Formats: sequence, structure tokens, C-alpha cells
Amino acid sequence: MNIAAKKIGRIAVKIASNVVDFMILTIILLMIAVSAYAMWDSDQVYQAADASRFAVYKPSAEEDSISFAELQAMNPEVFGWLTVYGTNIDYPIAQGPDNAKYVNTSVFGTYSLSGAIFLDYLNNKDFHDFNSILYGHHMEKQAMFGDLGSFSDKNFFDSRIYGNLYFSGKDHGLEFFAFIKTDAYDGGVFTPCIQGKEAQQAYLQNLMDKALYTRNIGVTAEDHILLLTTCSSDSTNGRDILAARITNECYSDTFNTENIREANGQVLVDRQAGIWKSAPMWLRITLLIVMFILFVITIFYIIKRKRVKE
Repeated sequence: MNIAAKKIGRIAVKIASNVVDFMILTIILLMIAVSAYAMWDSDQVYQAADASRFAVYKPSAEEDSISFAELQAMNPEVFGWLTVYGTNIDYPIAQGPDNAKYVNTSVFGTYSLSGAIFLDYLNNKDFHDFNSILYGHHMEKQAMFGDLGSFSDKNFFDSRIYGNLYFSGKDHGLEFFAFIKTDAYDGGVFTPCIQGKEAQQAYLQNLMDKALYTRNIGVTAEDHILLLTTCSSDSTNGRDILAARITNECYSDTFNTENIREANGQVLVDRQAGIWKSAPMWLRITLLIVMFILFVITIFYIIKRKRVKE
């Protein structure tokens, strides 16, 4: 009777052990699945925001801008294009009925966590206002306005002077003259359409006083200025702002847009960064899952063998 009871007890312990092992393995596999989905979902967001996705629609002064017209046909609220030379900022511009729409809406008019680059709803689309404001998300992988934070580096600011702004069917130049860090609630900065020469001069002086870096290009209240702004990674309500003067003169892009490099020759962004980074995200996720599963099975097998020996 005691032998039978012990045998039953050993069987019960073995079954319980197997159940526990199965539950642990199931939990691990579920965690892997959730992590894989999170990685895939995150990659989808960044892919949706990658500037290369919009390149086909970019208007050209040398062509009829058919592709840009096609984009406008999909979404009539798209009206311009912004390019900051030496960065990944190369996007169409939209303007909504308020400043909330394009926070989570793409230039195609569809829902998107990455949103779009958009002009303050109070500004005129012809940028005839004294000061105009463009907003965009600060994203990793230099997507959307993610590169604005790089201007906090003095060398980066010094080496990136020009950009291009397309609107009203033609290109215009951008001369960057200040990089500013401020608070999201700074009404002295985030107020578009300043009117009156004295108010405009005071606004301009306020920008220069708050600027981390400036470039003396002779900006006055007679000019039209453009602020590119995004969230700062330094603080919760912080904002990074790159200020530019809009000109009728266009400037050449001296940077290699496929492989942007620092002035000292160091790579800043390399889109050809090895086989691993160039592989599709689904393939990378699959390989990681397979490797992890093999690792878990190996550990599981080792533990199992130890229990059998015991």
C-alpha cells in the first residue's frame, strides 16, 4: 500500500512538474509574441513616417509636379514641401482647420501616430505673415522633426545653414539663423501672425535672446520668418525650435541625402548600415524569435535532464 501510494505520489509530482513546465514555457512564448508584435507595430509607425516614403510626391521646379498634384488630389489640405539640407527633414506640409488634426493624421488624410508636418492654422499658406510656425513630432530614427534636436550640437548647427520651402507653385530658400529651447506654454514664441513693426521687432529680439545658438544673417522685422518646432527630449514640456528666414533665392543642397555625414566626416545617418539593418523588420523579428525559442528549449532540456538524473 505504501509502495502504491509512493508511486502515485511520484506520478502526481511528475504531472505537476510537467504542468508547471508547460505553463512557464507558454508564458515565455506569449511574452515573446507580445514583444514581437510591439517591435512590429513600432516599426510600422517609423516606416509610415520615413521621409523616403514621400519622395515620389516631392515637387520639382524643373518638372510639372504631377506627383505632388496627385498627393494634393488625395488630400487638398497639402499645400507645400519642407526640406532642411543635411537632415532627414524632407516632407510635404499640410494645414488643418485647427492644430489638432495633423497630430494624428498623415498627409494622406488617414489616421497615423506619426502625424504630419503642419502649418499653424492661423497662418496663411503663402507664408506672407511675419512669423509662421510649422509643427511636427519628435521621433526616433530621425523621422519627422526628430532631427531638430540634433541642432543642439554647435557643430551640427554651424554646418547646416540652408533649406528649401516649396509653396504657391515655386521653391523658396530658407536661411537658418537661430536654434531655441523653450517651453510649450511660451506665448512670447508660439504666437503666429505678429503684426506691427514694433511688435515684430520685439518678437524677433525675444527669439534671439532665448536662442542657444544664432547666426548673424541680418534678419529684421521686414523679413518673413519660419519656426520649425517639436518636442524636446530634455524636458516634459520642452520645445526645440529652428528659426529661418524665408527668401526668394534658392540654395543648393551640398549634402548627400542618402548618407548624411557630420562636417568632420563621421557618419550621422547611414541608411546602408549593414545587412542586419537593411533586412525587413519581419525577418529580423522572426530570427530573434527563433533564436530565443531555441535558447529556451535548450535551457528547458538541460533542466529536464537534471530532474531525470535526480
